[in-house]
Amino acid sequence: MSSFQALYPASHESGHPLSGRAHAFPRLSEEMIQRIGGYGRVQRVDAQTLLYERGQRTVDFFLVLTGHIDIFEVDSQGEVLAITQHTRGQFTGELDLLNHREVLVSGRAGDHTEVVRLQRGEFRQLLSSEPDIAELITRAYILRRVSLVQHGLGGVTLIGHPHDPETMRLQNFLTRNGYPHNVLDSSHLTDEVGGNALASFGVSDQQLPVVVTPGHGVLRNPSTAVLADTLGLTEQMDSKKIYDVAIVGAGPGGLAAAVYAASEGLSTIAIEGLAPGGQAGTSSKIENYLGFPNGISGQALANRAQIQAQKFGARLAISRSVASLDCDESPFRLQLDDGQWLSARSVIIASGARYRRLGVTDCAGFEGHGIYYAATAMEANLSRDQEVIVVGGGNSAGQASVFLSRVARHVHHLVRGPTLSGTMSDYLVQRIKHSSRITLHTNTSIVALEGGGSLEWVSWRDEVRELQERLPIAHVFVMIGAEPNTEWLRQCVALDVNGFVLTGARVDGEPLSSLYATSKPGIYAVGDVRAGSVKRVASSVGEGSVVVQAVHQFLAGLG
Repeated sequence: MSSFQALYPASHESGHPLSGRAHAFPRLSEEMIQRIGGYGRVQRVDAQTLLYERGQRTVDFFLVLTGHIDIFEVDSQGEVLAITQHTRGQFTGELDLLNHREVLVSGRAGDHTEVVRLQRGEFRQLLSSEPDIAELITRAYILRRVSLVQHGLGGVTLIGHPHDPETMRLQNFLTRNGYPHNVLDSSHLTDEVGGNALASFGVSDQQLPVVVTPGHGVLRNPSTAVLADTLGLTEQMDSKKIYDVAIVGAGPGGLAAAVYAASEGLSTIAIEGLAPGGQAGTSSKIENYLGFPNGISGQALANRAQIQAQKFGARLAISRSVASLDCDESPFRLQLDDGQWLSARSVIIASGARYRRLGVTDCAGFEGHGIYYAATAMEANLSRDQEVIVVGGGNSAGQASVFLSRVARHVHHLVRGPTLSGTMSDYLVQRIKHSSRITLHTNTSIVALEGGGSLEWVSWRDEVRELQERLPIAHVFVMIGAEPNTEWLRQCVALDVNGFVLTGARVDGEPLSSLYATSKPGIYAVGDVRAGSVKRVASSVGEGSVVVQAVHQFLAGLG
């Protein structure tokens, strides 16, 4: 039995309607096989022919007519691991067939194999023209990637100390980008076993963390950009191509703009410095987003959105930030932080905002060593059975307190104002109020942080009672707002006194062509970076979807 067959038995697991093997590896009907045949060509393949190999980009789609295709990976020790086998009516691929990233696994033909082969353009035409087949393929691809991630197949191995900020940085990048990986906690290794394991890769304990990559060897504490490049997660830019629209930022607003722009036929690229989702992608649970009565994590919402955008043909360039914008000529030219340039007829600014730090000495020094700006499962695991502090009066802070209260011994929620009711949704206020594991401290601010290599003590002051306390707390979650990411705009558009982008009637008091239009025709702004925005996930998504109409009108004016 193959690895995937073990993961997907015939019956549904845990009662989840999408968890059965039949959904991850469906067998198409004869009528569907006939329809797919019209988009490609029938091809006989010699036995043992390597159809595609891990690390290749833009591989073809194969539908098996006779024989079989074996899917496998080669691990870091060079061993071939069988993953699954596709037979009559089954098809190859997973999420990387929706983009231009390096594929994670390899495929080899068996005896007497005949296939329908679709090149990438033909495959996209199939998805666009056959919605029932597209739904079936997309669902299968999502489930296959989920399985790869859950079981570390087709991925890399991260070795490091779990509380080390560099290990957390790398793990966060891999997790948020849905890249399969196994984490090896070096602190659990004995000197003898650990020494031998590290020595086999030519690595010492002082060089941790490291990423072990099949075919690439060992990366010693790589930067995010180097890791993304090595794993083939970055898009290969064509400096001669002119996009209809370039979206700077892939938070909720940017992803919504990408979905609607690409689905309406615009050539679209979104540029994101870390991972899809922006700040919303770090939210443990969003419960007031329309259509999800039981809530959804920010990462899950972002993952669904990026898959949707890529299905329509949008390109997503991650681990790259926009360093500058040349808006003096048309098309606009955007320079990335690695020196590459790309051109676009229109630009949507969705770069959001960066986390605001506490105004306390040594705050920056404790970042990653006790100061965190997100409360995901990874951070929650570090604070299990400990007292923690959450600072902030917005929904992100409230969601963090509720989420952390499930694993932490106790949560102290600090807010500078007298109440939460003016800044936080009522459902979160009520949960904090009625939780025995959360204590709300109003009119309170952190005044001192202490510790050696990591945070150990926190002092806060209640300004009304003029009372100061010092507690042995090692984990503080800071969610006190953000500052706009607009330095890269370089005087291209008008900003308010706080650096947020002015749009619509806010520019010189004169109404513009769109509520989201900036002072520069062809450049628009949506989401948290826009002055006067509501700063909610739902409103950012709405702005990102609506702005595309203005982009269409602008492009039509260009002829």
